[in-house]
Amino acid sequence: MATRLVHEMVYDAPAEKVAAMLADPAFRESVCETQGATEHAVQVTPAGEGMSVTIDQWLPTEGVPSFAKKIVGDSTNVVQREEWSGPLHGDIEVTIPGKPGTMVGTATLRESDGVTTETVELEIKVKIPVIAGKLEELVAKLLGSALRAEERAGKKYLD
Repeated sequence: MATRLVHEMVYDAPAEKVAAMLADPAFRESVCETQGATEHAVQVTPAGEGMSVTIDQWLPTEGVPSFAKKIVGDSTNVVQREEWSGPLHGDIEVTIPGKPGTMVGTATLRESDGVTTETVELEIKVKIPVIAGKLEELVAKLLGSALRAEERAGKKYLD
């Protein structure tokens, strides 16, 4: 089984401007800070008409239920890789090094009347028998919170 997360972020800006924001390392760093990362490294590299993005960050796990805290500890390393084939579509893979799980999916930009919606769709799989479903739901909740923080940072960036 896997848990699916679909999250939309809406920006009052054309897709071209949102794509440029996503390609700006300073924006990606501000997202890490907004998400509460204690350490982070961001790399954005042009690749054809798209780009490759790697975000390696350490996030605190305060507020995480005890059953999960035993697995992740007081903080956890999260590595996000994105491969954008062009400005409107990217493939995403999020891993927690040394932990049995993956998050794989896409990010797409869609513009309508100068307003751009970024849709992130992820499939979350945790490979720990018995508690996999609980952990997947928790990860989905945490990712939703992280994406809301990204949207706040994006709206601030675009102002």
